[in-house]
Amino acid sequence: MARGKSKPYSNLNLTSIGLTNPNAYCADFVRKHDYESFLLAPFYPKSLQGAYFAIKAFSVELAMVQDNVSNVALGKMRMQFWREALKDCAEVCITHKRSKSIGLNVTEQGKPPRHPIALALHEAMQRVHLPLYHFKRLIDARVCLFHALDTELHTPTHLTIDSLTSHAESTSSTVLYLLLSLLSISSSTMSHAASHLGCAQTISTLIRALPFHAKHGRMVIPAEVTGKHGVRQEEVFRYGPQTQGIEDAVFEFATVANDHLMTAREMFKKEGMGGKVPQEARGVFLAGVPIANMLGELEKANFNAFDGRVQGRGWKLPLLVWAGYYKGMF
Repeated sequence: MARGKSKPYSNLNLTSIGLTNPNAYCADFVRKHDYESFLLAPFYPKSLQGAYFAIKAFSVELAMVQDNVSNVALGKMRMQFWREALKDCAEVCITHKRSKSIGLNVTEQGKPPRHPIALALHEAMQRVHLPLYHFKRLIDARVCLFHALDTELHTPTHLTIDSLTSHAESTSSTVLYLLLSLLSISSSTMSHAASHLGCAQTISTLIRALPFHAKHGRMVIPAEVTGKHGVRQEEVFRYGPQTQGIEDAVFEFATVANDHLMTAREMFKKEGMGGKVPQEARGVFLAGVPIANMLGELEKANFNAFDGRVQGRGWKLPLLVWAGYYKGMF
């Protein structure tokens, strides 16, 4: 693979601290940009928390590309950077393992790109098996969004609930699959639950982010839903919560999220689990606690996604997370 074709990160200040301590960089990155995920780190084994932050930082980094680049072409370049970086990480890990198996010194072997998240992912891949196809799926899903932006900026990203669900399966659900792999958990029941939880997570995130996206001229509620309630996206961009029908559209959108959350919970009533998440998987499924909390706050706000109660973190959330862990429920 040729180096130097493009340097989409050449103008960023990736500090020497980030390069010398990638795991600390990832932890701080997640703390700043995905606080809810940051709260869940203590519920993973200490030896795997660095890998947890690497996976979450990678996911957040991809999600933020759209808002951090000035044009679509640069966004695609960054996605290509990550595609090549992951290939490098995987190849270096394979080389290291082969060298160790025959007793060769591996200190002079190749290294992944000098980006803190890439370095942290490389370390994580050396520690545990993280299927490369999950990472590729995350990238492909984000690239699809850039193809959509190429056509018409103000077209809803997803026209139907089914389209959005497919995207959620390729993003949020896939991150949960990676976290199950991180914990060496192989279970069709838990994978099924993770699939539905990821869909609920994507929708709840979009609802909370509705004011931000509306400010930037983007409609995140599928046209299938907004059209049913007579919502005009241009009015949402201009008038926000005063837009006719927007609360009804948010209610329907939130109902879909809640249905997925309930389905994920139902999965743990099978196979003798009694509705509780097994101890070893609780870190993964605690992701449902912030979702349930946000949907509850949204209901209190009469499904006004612009209400401050929906936008805030909420001081109770850390307590709810700990309670969920001890109860084995989300």
